[in-house]
Amino acid sequence: MAPVATSTTYPEPQQAKPQKEVLINPFYSPFAESKVEEDYEFSQYTPVFPAVSWEPLGPIEVNDRGHHADPEKKALLSAATKIIHLTPSIGTELHGIDLRQLSSQQKDELALLIAERGVVFFRDQAINIHEQLELGRHFGPLHKHATTPVPKEPGLQEVHVVYTDGTKRPDSSAYTRSDLWHSDVTYEVQPPSTTSLKLYTAPDVGGDTHWTSGYAVYSSLSPFFQKYLEGLTAIHSAVAQAEGARAAGTHVRRQEIETIHPIVRVHPVTGWKSVYVNPGFTRRIIGIPKAESDAVLAFLFRQITENLDFQVRFRWEKNSVAIWDNRVTTHAATFDFFPQKRHALRVTPHGEKPLSVEEYEAQYGKSAKDRQLEIWKQQGVDVASLATPAVNKRNGVEVKKGYND
Repeated sequence: MAPVATSTTYPEPQQAKPQKEVLINPFYSPFAESKVEEDYEFSQYTPVFPAVSWEPLGPIEVNDRGHHADPEKKALLSAATKIIHLTPSIGTELHGIDLRQLSSQQKDELALLIAERGVVFFRDQAINIHEQLELGRHFGPLHKHATTPVPKEPGLQEVHVVYTDGTKRPDSSAYTRSDLWHSDVTYEVQPPSTTSLKLYTAPDVGGDTHWTSGYAVYSSLSPFFQKYLEGLTAIHSAVAQAEGARAAGTHVRRQEIETIHPIVRVHPVTGWKSVYVNPGFTRRIIGIPKAESDAVLAFLFRQITENLDFQVRFRWEKNSVAIWDNRVTTHAATFDFFPQKRHALRVTPHGEKPLSVEEYEAQYGKSAKDRQLEIWKQQGVDVASLATPAVNKRNGVEVKKGYND
């Protein structure tokens, strides 16, 4: 008897779906989920990501308060019990000042001091977030961030929450240390000016923030390279930040944009030239070969992130406040405090559309300046002689003097 034919049905082979690994960069992808203790005293300021959508930003009228300040800043500085310049190029700490009690004149002088020194620090400040918002509005209309968290407390959508706890450890495979250096949201048509950050909860140690002076970076360059950069523009992009937010599962509240800004901008109040690029948002230089753009940006990024002569480092304490000028500084925080908590609130006024050297000189009718040369002139240095430095020789052979520490 012949065997009965049978058929066996096999399931269709399933094509394996590729698993896309999402590396969460702490700069582009804020942690969306955090475990907040029920008794945490600042729980009302912990982060939420509202699923709302905003229209693109239009032109914003800005009246820089530094234009109205006494150049000597007598009202502000006479009220301080101590004034500490932390480095020659950037950073001043004021003691004895209560930010809640500043007069309009003192606020204007503070805007000028920050424009000159890049960042100014205060300790033991009782200012609350509503008072911080009021102070920020004195400096300009406030920015609302498209991707980062806002406080849980309603009505604070102009506040940027900085919150890191032990829920997730930053993954160093997702970023390099230099990636974290940035000036806030430089992709906006009118990026921020005089920005404030108050720390509510500090780790026992760590979480310091570094700032670099764009004035000092510019001053360090050769006159030939300065002139070259003054004629260039670069693209600043919000794309990576928006994509990072989506990868983290949060809503992007305003469509991402890319904007072209001058590589050397001029501060409208000081008239000083500043290098205006940053690793976080600057993508490429317009109108030159890509290899050249990559090389120039890599050099500038190294100067910003690695040259200690241009930097100041601030150790935070609870109720410390930093106020900095985003137009002439870049900054980065250190992620060395896991698993402790670090919690701060930022208020961010808009500034003007960045002015190139040519635009500044046409608008204000005067020459833009090199900050370092101007300061040396005030100190009685013969600046003209610096262009041809003396050569030290021993037995007819040039001797290069080294630095000894």
